[in-house]
Parts: sequence; structure tokens; C-alpha cells
Amino acid sequence: MPVRRKKSYNGYGRINNIGFASTRFQGMDGVSLETEKWATVLKGMGYKNFYFAGLSDRDPKKTMIMPEAFFEHPVIKDIQNKCFKVYRRNSEVTGLISSMRRKLKAGLYRFIERFDIDLIIAENCLAIPMNLPLGLALTELIAETGIPTIAHHHDFYWERPRFYVNAVQDILNTAFPPSLPSIQHVVIQSAADRELSYRTGLSPLVIPNVLDFRKPAPGIDHYNEDVREALEVEDDDFLILQPTRVVARKGIEHSIELVSRLNNPKVKLVITHSTTDEGSAYVKRICSYAEYLGVSLIIKPDIFGDKRGRNEKGDKIYTLWDVYPHADIISYPSTYEGFGNAFIEAVYFKKPIVVNRYSAYIQDIKPLGFDGIEMEGYVTDDVIEKVNALIQNPDLFSERAEKNFMLAARFFSYGILKRRLKSMLVNFEGIVEAIETQELIE
Repeated sequence: MPVRRKKSYNGYGRINNIGFASTRFQGMDGVSLETEKWATVLKGMGYKNFYFAGLSDRDPKKTMIMPEAFFEHPVIKDIQNKCFKVYRRNSEVTGLISSMRRKLKAGLYRFIERFDIDLIIAENCLAIPMNLPLGLALTELIAETGIPTIAHHHDFYWERPRFYVNAVQDILNTAFPPSLPSIQHVVIQSAADRELSYRTGLSPLVIPNVLDFRKPAPGIDHYNEDVREALEVEDDDFLILQPTRVVARKGIEHSIELVSRLNNPKVKLVITHSTTDEGSAYVKRICSYAEYLGVSLIIKPDIFGDKRGRNEKGDKIYTLWDVYPHADIISYPSTYEGFGNAFIEAVYFKKPIVVNRYSAYIQDIKPLGFDGIEMEGYVTDDVIEKVNALIQNPDLFSERAEKNFMLAARFFSYGILKRRLKSMLVNFEGIVEAIETQELIE
């Protein structure tokens, strides 16, 4: 099933239409949020963006939804259950993977032809094996067509203990990630750069997560002025915000301990994101832990989305940007992060932040000069004292907040992203442009 290309040179050509591919483009997870930032910058550079996913809230006219691409699809979940935490798979599972791979590859070919895609950006689906058939399908399509591809890796399977024991190492070696000449690999932090190179011999480009620091952070307006009311938080409560999903590596128990040790009934802890991505055990654990310590834990992911609007009941849907202005301090006690969106967001809104010294923070963020309230794996008396000081005098952090903002505007801005995207796209387009220029001269 060949892919028709208007201009090509050894599989490359002038790029107009870019196709983002992933398991989902919906909600407030890091991959979906970073994809939107890339799409915004690419659109500003003159490119047209299209989307392939199993779940999506992007423009339907520019999107192809294939339910089998979503990691929660029943067949994909069945494959996952039979391939991880076990040492051997049977021929039936191999056949199921193969049949789904063929189906997804056919869908990807239709996507490329329907939107005349010139370049694919694979968003994490060639890094972490949430959907094995999708990774294989995409790898085969790239190998068969030579289509220019940017593989944007947010986290890898070797960084997640739940993938350590598996019966699909052959598939992981093939497609997570693949080694093909038309793929430019991108990682979001330096440790991933070194580890990917060590394990595979590939040479990725490092592009950190970014924000548009040219635009002032939004504040409280007529729409979001009632966020505290929606969260059942009083105006004079001290709101500690943890803007993360409810999964074990986010370290929510540290935030709960922090609130408990502050011993102040006016301090409330709010979690904004989904509770369903990795089962219910951790949700039950932190809820029981909060109850045991007498902490007011508020988890309301149903009132937050990536766009303002109304749900089926007519209730308001707020964005993450709507709750940040109401927060007094940001808690970010993750034990592991691919990069650290919440840290950069806290800096953008000039909020104090309590941050656990996870590896990407230590290597890629802290050395630039950022200043936060740090913890080393657990809550200490020093952390409690510093947070209590902020409760008594919120202006204590203002000078450090300005310094952090200026640093982030320098190192994590859209301008950085634009320059690095441009350098990759030149690699794909430059040969053609040079040849066309030479033809004109002759």
C-alpha cells in the first residue's frame, strides 16, 4: 500500500502536513499537553497539523480516531495483561498482537493518505509499550515508506517497574523505540538521552517541556472566580495544589503528610487530575491515608479539563490554568518524572513550590539556578518550617518567584522549541530545497 508523495527525494520531501500519532490526545496528561504546545509552534511556522489516536478531543475535521489505538481498548488491555508480569506468551497472544498490528497499520496508511501526511510525530507510542500493536504497526509503516518521522519520547519502558517482567522483549527491542534511518528521536531530559544512547546506540535530540512565557499568566476572572467554591474550599483557606494524576510515582502521600504536619485546619490539599490511569489501589491507599491523618484531601478531576465548558449536567469545567491562580503553594513530591511540567507551570504562575529532588530536576532544572522548597525523598522539619513561614507571610517567596520566572523564560520557552524543531525539519527538507535550487540555477 504505497504512500503517494508530491515531492520526494529518497523518501524525503518538502513538508506541509504533519501527522501526530499516539494512543490518545485528550485531557491533561503530559503527552497531550506537550503535543498541543508542539502543534501550536508548528502551526506558527506554517505547517498544518493532523491527529491519529484512539481517543481525541482535537478538531474532528483534522483527526482520525481508531479505537484500537487507545490503551484502554478491551483487546489491547487483554494483550497487556497477557504480556506483562509474565515470562512467556503463547501463540494465541502472538496471533492477537499480529492481527491488531495489521489492522492498526492499515488505519495508519489511511490516515496518511486521507490527510496527505508528509511527516509523522509519534508521541510516546514508540517509547512506552501501552499499546504493543500500535508500536509495531507504526514501526512497520515507517520502515515500508521511509516517511520522515520525529519520535517524541516522554518515558521509556525501562523506567517503569511494571514493565520489567514481560514476555515481549523481542517486540520491545523492535519498536520501543525502533532504529530506522528516517526517524529523528527526541527525549525530554539528559538522563534519557544517555540511557537511550547506551541501550540502543541511537543519538536523540533533547527538547525539554516548554511554556509560552511571552504571554502573561492568566489570573482570576469572571469565569474562574468560583473555583474555590467548586472545590468546597473557603476563601481564607490555604490551598496546597498538587496538579498531577493520581498514580504512585506522584508521591501524593508526601503531600498528605505535609498537610498533616502543618497541623492547621485551614490548609487544604487539592489534586486535579485523573484517578483511573493505573487502577484503583493507589487511590484507595491515599484516601485512607488522608482519612487516618485527618487531612482534607480534595480530588475532583471531573471538574477539570483542557478547555472551559460545561459537562452533561451543566456544571462548569475549569482548566488547570483556572485553579493555579487560586493556589497558595504547589506541591510536587513526585519520585520520578520524565521532565516536570508542574514545576515549570508553578514558575510560570510565580507560585512557591515544594519539590522532591527527582532525577530530572536534579540534572536538568536545579543546575540552572531555580529556587524552591526541596525535599529529599521525605518531608522534613525544615520543609514544614518553610511552608509555615509562607502561610504566615505569603510575600516571602516573591523575589525568588521573579528569579525563577526569568530563568524559565530563558531555558523553557516556545522560542527554544521553535529553534530545535526548525533544526530537525531542515534535516528532512534541506536536501530537497538544495536540489531544487540547483535545478533552477541550471
